[in-house]
Amino acid sequence: MPRVFNTAGPCLAEKHYMIAAGRRLSQLRELIDGEHYFVIHAPRQTGKTTLLRNLSRELTAEGRYAALTVSLESFTDPDLPQIIPQILAELQYSARQQLPEHCQPPNPDAFAQTPHIALKTYLSAWCASIDRPLVVFFDEVDAIPGALLISVLRQLRDGYTSRPAPFPRSVALVGLRDVRDYKIQVRPESATLGTASPFNIKTRSLSLRNFTSHEVAELLEQHTRETQQEFALDAVKEIYRQTLGQPWLVNALASQLTTSYDALVPDRTVSVTRDKVLQAREILIERRDTHLDSLVDKLREDRVRRTLEPILVGALAVGSTYDDDFSYVRDLGLVAVRDGMRVIANPIYQEIIPRVLTHQVQTAIPDQPAWFVAADGTLDMRKLIDGFIEFWRRHGEVLLRGMPYQEAAPHLAFMAYLQRIVNAGGRVEREFAIGTGRADLVVEFGGREDVIELKIMRGKYTLPDGLVQVARYAKRLGRDVGYLVIFDPNADTPVEDRGEVEELEQDGIRIVLVRA
Repeated sequence: MPRVFNTAGPCLAEKHYMIAAGRRLSQLRELIDGEHYFVIHAPRQTGKTTLLRNLSRELTAEGRYAALTVSLESFTDPDLPQIIPQILAELQYSARQQLPEHCQPPNPDAFAQTPHIALKTYLSAWCASIDRPLVVFFDEVDAIPGALLISVLRQLRDGYTSRPAPFPRSVALVGLRDVRDYKIQVRPESATLGTASPFNIKTRSLSLRNFTSHEVAELLEQHTRETQQEFALDAVKEIYRQTLGQPWLVNALASQLTTSYDALVPDRTVSVTRDKVLQAREILIERRDTHLDSLVDKLREDRVRRTLEPILVGALAVGSTYDDDFSYVRDLGLVAVRDGMRVIANPIYQEIIPRVLTHQVQTAIPDQPAWFVAADGTLDMRKLIDGFIEFWRRHGEVLLRGMPYQEAAPHLAFMAYLQRIVNAGGRVEREFAIGTGRADLVVEFGGREDVIELKIMRGKYTLPDGLVQVARYAKRLGRDVGYLVIFDPNADTPVEDRGEVEELEQDGIRIVLVRA
């Protein structure tokens, strides 16, 4: 059976196109050979489990180690006396699946009566009973709660410090977050654990990076070699541009294009073009598969809101918890630092996040997209601006009070209105970054691109900075007109009376200014 692009579960080389995850963490062998305990953290669907399972198989097959991967994802009950024995049973089950007979662990029942030391003594007895060093990768370790997590970490630490007594040669804790962030999960910031850090034995904290542009091309080339179906060069570049190498997104786009049951280009004699990539992107965004839904479910969390809101409006981020909040949301995979700027992780997430936050608003807008399409098939931007002003006058006060992202509410309201209109057959590209003071929107409709910049009135520099920025962006697109919408939360004029429109000139570009 031909291989496919995988979007569900770990990759298997015989079934799926794949880039060996070990290439993205080349130092693992050195850490294991050096008898180290370490952490691997990365967002979901980046290839962690694929990496662990393949590496476990390789290490065991070489005969130097007994290596296995065990998932702790199911152990969410905080009842330590009940759950620790179940973890031992899971270790035994995983060993039966992954290790040869002479590397099997002892029966866990004899250890279950002392849960506070059961994991330590079980691993110790196991190591004493086999003829090769044991290596254990604990996957999804940050799924386990509070006291249970502390107990697991402490027992591993106690076993580690007792070496050279029998204990695993190397252990990796694998999850979304670095072990330094687990403290937030198990105790308030003001509290203390009363002892040394339960996992201060870790040597390194590693993060699994995304695919490079070359690796994306290599993954797609595997499909071309096996089926002779080619990806046009601009299609390959667009897949990387939209995903910035996030492994699940790369595979999801490629699957929707070629190997899914409803593939856009099922005919292997037809090349995949950039237009098809953009079509697949829209399907992915609208469909919001399980992985994407698991991310957007986080948007209501206060830590996520405090991180994303400044990015959406281009504001400077302040607050004593911001760095910790940002680290948490980065570990979820929603944000990144790029070129020194804190940004949403990739263009697909840039599109999904505002759509999710504005979905209810968008579906309540009565205006019909066809009203705003000019005779030549392009978007009548002035009519769109006038339509938004009328909508904002009628509903702005309610939206400002009711939207969960209060500071970003004006931006999100405009984006909801714009998306409702552009859904008729166009596309919106969004650019957000902390500290820019703006959100840039590029509307592609009927073969023409228009730039709209949204800003919050912050002082006397807001307007002149906005004019320069819009003019610069319009020139980059080859346009002689741009649009600047400035929201003033402190204006004395009621929302129902706002919406003054004027035309200004900046650097040879006509700027349509809206004061909302």
